[in-house]
Amino acid sequence: MSSRPTTIKEALKRWEEKHTGANISEAKEVNLQWQWPPIEKMDNSLSVLTACEKLSLSTNMIEKIAGISSLKNLKILSLGRNYVKNFAGLEAVGDSLEQLWISYNLIEKIKGVNVLRKLKVLYMSNNLVKDWVEFNRLAEIPMLEDLLFVGNPLHENTDESVYRGEVMKRLPNLTKLDGEPVIREM
Repeated sequence: MSSRPTTIKEALKRWEEKHTGANISEAKEVNLQWQWPPIEKMDNSLSVLTACEKLSLSTNMIEKIAGISSLKNLKILSLGRNYVKNFAGLEAVGDSLEQLWISYNLIEKIKGVNVLRKLKVLYMSNNLVKDWVEFNRLAEIPMLEDLLFVGNPLHENTDESVYRGEVMKRLPNLTKLDGEPVIREM
């Protein structure tokens, strides 16, 4: 049994073997989660996924978002349960990405989310965001409607009603917070 990580190229080859007759460049949804051994690096091998609208790389050991610059149709990117530390690498999909699932990672700083101009859903629970200064950067995502943020130190260390009130004040367009509809007083 080899202990070296699975490469993106190998994961894509496995996908094609599993989906006999399917052309990966035409696939709308590509699931590369739970690779064994896990994927550690995203790279330009992903550029073949030109038609891909939903890419899942959850439950691997990825530290950096990379190699997605040619994925112009990407609407949903799932990177939960990895080792991602920041939002760098998303610039090229800023005009198409509508959902980013990035819970259970190592994100402490939210710098760079302003490139996500079409993002409506951000699931980033169980990361390392601990202060409102960082949280405020979420206001730079103009279309954000649905935020999952539980499990971050900021949420854990703030009284629930204070937390909800602060979030609603800072993100007035939210319609859903932590899985619950946002109800605003008139």
